[in-house]
Amino acid sequence: MPGMVLFGRRWAIASDDLVFPGFFELSLRVVWWIGILTLYLLHRGKLDCAGGVLLSSYLIVLIVLLAVIICTLTAIVCVSMKGTICNPGPRKSMAKLLYIRLALFLPEMGWASLGAAWIADDIQCDKTVVNGIIATVVVSWIIIVSTVVTIIVVFDPLGGKMAPYSSAGPNHLDSHESSQLLNGLKTAATSVWETRIKLLCCCVGKDDHTRVAFSSTAELFSTYFSDTDLVPSDIAAGLTLLHQQQDNIRNSQEPDEVISHSPGPPQEADLDAELENCHHYMQFAAAAYGWPLYIYRNPFTGLCKIGGDCCRTRTAEYDLVGGDQLSCHFGSILQTTGLQYRDFIHISFHDKVYELPFLVALDHRKESVVVAVRGTMSLQDILTDLSAESEDLNLDCGVQDCSAHKGISQAARYVYQRLINDGILSQAFSIAPEYRLVVVGHSLGAGAAALLAIMLRSSYPQLRCYAFSPPRGLLSKSLYEHSKNFTVSLVLGKDIIPRLSVTNLGDLKKRILRVIAHCDKPKYKILLRGCWYELFGGDPDNLPTELDGGAQGHLTQPLLGEQSLLTHGSPTYSFSSDSPLESPAKYPHLYPPGRIIHLEEEGTSGRFCRAAARYSARWAHESQFGKILIGPKMLTDHMPDVLMKALDSVVSDRAAYVFCPPGGGSNVDVVSLNPADWIFLATQS
Repeated sequence: MPGMVLFGRRWAIASDDLVFPGFFELSLRVVWWIGILTLYLLHRGKLDCAGGVLLSSYLIVLIVLLAVIICTLTAIVCVSMKGTICNPGPRKSMAKLLYIRLALFLPEMGWASLGAAWIADDIQCDKTVVNGIIATVVVSWIIIVSTVVTIIVVFDPLGGKMAPYSSAGPNHLDSHESSQLLNGLKTAATSVWETRIKLLCCCVGKDDHTRVAFSSTAELFSTYFSDTDLVPSDIAAGLTLLHQQQDNIRNSQEPDEVISHSPGPPQEADLDAELENCHHYMQFAAAAYGWPLYIYRNPFTGLCKIGGDCCRTRTAEYDLVGGDQLSCHFGSILQTTGLQYRDFIHISFHDKVYELPFLVALDHRKESVVVAVRGTMSLQDILTDLSAESEDLNLDCGVQDCSAHKGISQAARYVYQRLINDGILSQAFSIAPEYRLVVVGHSLGAGAAALLAIMLRSSYPQLRCYAFSPPRGLLSKSLYEHSKNFTVSLVLGKDIIPRLSVTNLGDLKKRILRVIAHCDKPKYKILLRGCWYELFGGDPDNLPTELDGGAQGHLTQPLLGEQSLLTHGSPTYSFSSDSPLESPAKYPHLYPPGRIIHLEEEGTSGRFCRAAARYSARWAHESQFGKILIGPKMLTDHMPDVLMKALDSVVSDRAAYVFCPPGGGSNVDVVSLNPADWIFLATQS
């Protein structure tokens, strides 16, 4: 529901958010009250010492105070459990209860201070009583400090501006007032987000690129968060419901609804070849991350294998690699790729906003010059990711609409200038002029690699690009179609990044609003059952995914509940259809690069266990990644080590089978089952 209004301002907490924290404090207070009461009843006869009257009075008042607090907490928990997210009516007394609860902190703080003062006077009484009072004082101050921290966490800097809207409601404002409110909120939200980002990234630097990235990121967040009146727990409940709803829809689909046709022999042969290439070049994309990923993948042996390179004194030959800030990176790169020192042309770990680390190496096995761009590993990289507005590119590729993600295109342009202006590619091809150019990367590096490939293709027509888990919001429609000629993207499972774009985030916000508006279950039940479902699975039909009225078709109807969760007149939300949101001009609909191979997990290997996971691979259309899928593996599927294991599995599995075309008209003989050199001979029977 909308955030509560207390003391004339809105807070980032709803009246139905107090079930779990209230129950936790209530349990603590009950145990505490029982302990103090037991202490007093058993030892009151031993309080005839000096200062014993004070201690006896302290315990009696504390017992009474705790009883009042317990009653108040019980009422808060019971009221917080009533109603639904969009029906706060049964919880209208919550504000008064919270005022009472906060008022009780005053005598509690005073009594805790007196207890601390009396203990400091070194009263000579029964040690058990004294130790019990010391524990009481400590627990009191822990709860008081925790409450202060909680108040700071739920403080909303925009609460003063949101309070008039939250109290009046959207229908009490005319169009002019709501427009003024929305503009004021967006301006204030941009300022608040920029301040937050600057504090978070205080060590990043203050150059022009960084300042532009701060502004771009703040504007992105304010655009998609300033027009909703949701608290974080509402979003968590919405994501939980969406996950179960998605699983329910998937389980009800027939197999032919999931895969409309079976690929023919040419497509399978092409898929096998590209999978083998992906398996090979993923090693370079992983190597670009340097020693952190290598140690993460090899926690027991990694440091031993590269430790010598970390401590080795740099020689003149070592400097010929042309890199900077290598430290332990070079040893991990050698171990990951299996190449020799002499095979590397350039390695750079220079890292700033819009400037990514990369390496250039000679791959003699595939006879290629490989450029590998690193993915997200630092705050600077995150700022590059979040500079998500679109910008036009000046490209010589014969495409009309050359627009792309601003931050990633700037990063690709930086690598392009280094490769060309510093003569790095010229040096590589002077050594191996017959080799072809291959550009690879993972995550942010995949997006930069795809754009870098577009920039270089006019000079290197045989160029190939392999983008592993690339971001969806990258290329305009025309650039996406153009990139299919030389780019292959690889996506694992429910990975969120290949489905992540500003447009899809808006669509996700819309779906969250709809699903929580239709749900008739209280939030605490949604979260409890959702946690059980995420951890242990189960049948989503038995969980609160059903809509009021029992039909999912009702999602297409606008509801008053949805409107109550939005700032009136929000331009980024439409109630009239179930189509994706209309993006603002700065954030047009963008697409992932190239042809897409999708690795899907077969069956289930448990919610978090991947030891026995098996995968299937198939060509997929970009529209299959048009919505963000919710699930426990939406983040882990993006990790490069998980992707490498999945690639190992699917390549070895496919190498173990002989593919026969449907219809029985052809036979396929496998001459070699080495995944590096699959050779298929087809003969007509």
